[in-house]
Amino acid sequence: MTTRLNPYLSFRTNAREAMEFYKDVFGGELTISTFADLQASQDPADENLVMHAQLESPSGLTLMGSDTPARMEFHPGNTYSVSLSGDDDGELRGYWEKLSDGGTVSMPLETAPWGDTFGMCNDKFGVAWLVNIAGAKA
Repeated sequence: MTTRLNPYLSFRTNAREAMEFYKDVFGGELTISTFADLQASQDPADENLVMHAQLESPSGLTLMGSDTPARMEFHPGNTYSVSLSGDDDGELRGYWEKLSDGGTVSMPLETAPWGDTFGMCNDKFGVAWLVNIAGAKA
């Protein structure tokens, strides 16, 4: 297997809901393990939280995530973005529509100065997404 970059997203208590949403966006197979499943719960309140979730899409995307137990620091913020790029206009526009639905569009998906179609949004879970659809080659 070649080395891959896999975004890993942290949530407070809604990792399952978020990862199921991303499964609806990207398709594929989602595996979810709770703290109880892995005998890693230090507090009964954490047992049903997601310790690890992994989504493998049919197009080769991998997205991982987990809940952060109350005993651990959690600071949601704008220190990361997940970028989707490629040349399949239909696929990427489909992802954009689903990701931006219920979220906030900070830059509409439109032709960018570099000739590609580009947009930025935060989904309904606060995750920042960048979508870049390659333009026609000159």
